[in-house]
Amino acid sequence: MTRDVDDVNSDSSWNRDARDEAPIERLDRNWGDLLQELRVVQTGVQLLTGLLLTVPFQSRFDDLSGSQRVLYLVTLSLSAAATGMLIAPVAMHRVLFRQHARAELVGAGQRFAIGGLTLLGLAVTGVIVLIFDVVAGTTAAIIAGAVCLVVFGLLWAAIPLILRART
Repeated sequence: MTRDVDDVNSDSSWNRDARDEAPIERLDRNWGDLLQELRVVQTGVQLLTGLLLTVPFQSRFDDLSGSQRVLYLVTLSLSAAATGMLIAPVAMHRVLFRQHARAELVGAGQRFAIGGLTLLGLAVTGVIVLIFDVVAGTTAAIIAGAVCLVVFGLLWAAIPLILRART
């Protein structure tokens, strides 16, 4: 039986039977779980973005080719967008505080977390490509980028989807 991850009520009967958990208790637990997960990735994405913001001020930045500068700007943009998406659930919580909108927060937070992780994976891949390009050349950069995309695709998408299909 597959469940729609965006439907916060899709597993309510299981939670009631297995956990003796009321719907509001489940939403509170889901929100807490989501915040814990976001805490893990927020630090990393913020450090990555901060590091990328310092790159143009390094003496070797002027040595980058035009395409490397474009890659840098795309990577910086992906990292900034990932930061925004991964922090968005907290901002939404502040705006919706005491509005009894926990179901909406959990559903939207789920989508922002997935979007933010996707952008983070692309940003890290961009950093890997840029570094390999500067250090080892274009061929090495393409190979490293492809490997990075495959690893993130497996760890963050394929394996979880396989496990989800099995449960």
